[in-house]
Amino acid sequence: MTDTPLKNLAIIMDGNGRWAKQHGLKRTKGHEKGAEVIRDITTYCAKHPTIETATFYAFSTENWKRPKLEVEFLMKMLDRYLKEELDTYQAYGIRFQAIGDLTRFSHALQKRILKTQELTKENSNLIQLLALNYGGRAEITAAVNKLISEGKKSVTEKDISLALQTPYSDIDLLIRTSGEERISNFLLWQLSYSELYFTPTLWPDFNARELNEIIENYTQRIRRFGGV
Repeated sequence: MTDTPLKNLAIIMDGNGRWAKQHGLKRTKGHEKGAEVIRDITTYCAKHPTIETATFYAFSTENWKRPKLEVEFLMKMLDRYLKEELDTYQAYGIRFQAIGDLTRFSHALQKRILKTQELTKENSNLIQLLALNYGGRAEITAAVNKLISEGKKSVTEKDISLALQTPYSDIDLLIRTSGEERISNFLLWQLSYSELYFTPTLWPDFNARELNEIIENYTQRIRRFGGV
């Protein structure tokens, strides 16, 4: 049984499109249902006794390749989600934080993101991180370039960890829904010794009960971190 409490959770939310197809709906309906699940899982994490951060892979650097209308819908949905979730953030003591390159988003959406971060910065029950226009390789590259610009001649692992956008150095548990078993350029540095769990459940069907079962599974694992 692990003696390492679950503090930093990361989730690759996969399967919105397939869920919509299975139900004879447009892909946008899958994304809308998926946004509801983010709320449910986030509030569960905020009430959990040990979870400190929950990081959701919301929009990758590769997602710009999707149809233009779908991307536009996702941008509008994100703006609406942040507006509507502010009450939830405040009620459950959730601090919102975005990671990724936000410069490609509209000025209005960037303003919404920054405003939500500012309004929730004092909340302390949980940090919810949304990875937006995010890629793990891009994050590491940006961190190295930041250190070079600061005059570093050589860097340590600690230097890189501190230069990353995330407020933690390591993820304890990564969950990916929909049955796919890959990490898709997500938190490459932070997943070095993470426990991985792949569930066939499509993201819109994922719920707090299944998350609780996965956490129970996590507590039964032995984490050696390269030791014996």
